[in-house]
Amino acid sequence: MTAVNLGIPTKRHDHEIEPLAPRKQTRQLNVGGVLVGGGAPISVQSMTTTRTSDIGATLQQIAELTATGCQIVRVACPTQDDADALKVIAKQSQIPVIADIHFQPKYVFAAIDAGCAAVRVNPGNIKQFDDRVGEIARAAKDAGTPIRIGVNAGSLDKRLLQKYGKATPEALVESALWEASLFEEHDFRDIKISVKHNDPVVMVKAYRLLSEQCDYPLHLGVTEAGPAFQGTIKSAAAFGALLSEGIGDTIRVSLSAPPVEEVKVGNQILESLGLRERGLEIVSCPSCGRAQVDVYTLAEQVTAGLEGLPVPLRVAVMGCVVNGPGEAREADLGVASGNGKGQIFVKGEVIRTVPESQIVETLIEEAVRLAEEMGAELPEELRGLAGPVVKVH
Repeated sequence: MTAVNLGIPTKRHDHEIEPLAPRKQTRQLNVGGVLVGGGAPISVQSMTTTRTSDIGATLQQIAELTATGCQIVRVACPTQDDADALKVIAKQSQIPVIADIHFQPKYVFAAIDAGCAAVRVNPGNIKQFDDRVGEIARAAKDAGTPIRIGVNAGSLDKRLLQKYGKATPEALVESALWEASLFEEHDFRDIKISVKHNDPVVMVKAYRLLSEQCDYPLHLGVTEAGPAFQGTIKSAAAFGALLSEGIGDTIRVSLSAPPVEEVKVGNQILESLGLRERGLEIVSCPSCGRAQVDVYTLAEQVTAGLEGLPVPLRVAVMGCVVNGPGEAREADLGVASGNGKGQIFVKGEVIRTVPESQIVETLIEEAVRLAEEMGAELPEELRGLAGPVVKVH
């Protein structure tokens, strides 16, 4: 019988899993150093909620987003004061900045001149946009600035609303491809496209249709997804459907919540689908009548205690003897709890049994020790917490 390795990976890529489907090969863009499309890793975006004209507050929020794992950030530019702030923000931001333009085409040129990594335009609500495409294409091409054509159900071109009666998938796609064709007439193809809708079913159908008809990189999003819980579910369902088919090159989770929460959800979606290397993963049971410990509290305390651990580590927190030993054994580190105590598993082996009151601190100690063995640079609050090496006989 061939031995099965249940232990901790010796290389970070050992935690990668096969994707559900091959990625669709799209054109590749360089957005301020972040490659989008063409097989590049799927990037996670968010958008600041500050007034862009408040440079300090905007840069502070960008720093928070960067620390959470955001790779591209969008800032709103509805006024001249916002446009005037773009140059400083684009220069000082740690990640590429995209200017979000509505209503006034002059701000597109301001964003390009300011050195923004890309510009998002919404053709449905920019006055006489089609008449200005040639100018925009020339300016963007000269500066090497990609353009995102962002079509939204809530601001669809009135001509298409009249044609289709509402924002159908076909209407969203026709709008996007029409605008892309206008840029193509001026030999400009550094384009990515989004066709967002607040209904995940309509959104998924629109992106499937769009993916069939073009090879531009696609920015996925469920617009106005709602409060954190509802928006997370909507986005996860829609993104999961599309990404599992190989559709999508960059994502933004739209939540009525702080932007850092959008980034956390986006990263977790990608990790869950095997499209991004998994970091710390807590495997815990939902609890049931068999549980003999407070699994909810244990899992929350372990999660909080290991926040910031920079290694791909799977930690199982299990509350009974039915699935507990098996799940704990298959994780890098785990506990199977019962009768007021917990069996601690490391690399598939029981290393010791501890009282329930010591489960959390023992798991944290072992996780830190394993991270150190992997050569990880630990955050200051976790240094010195590694437990002693326990040999299994």
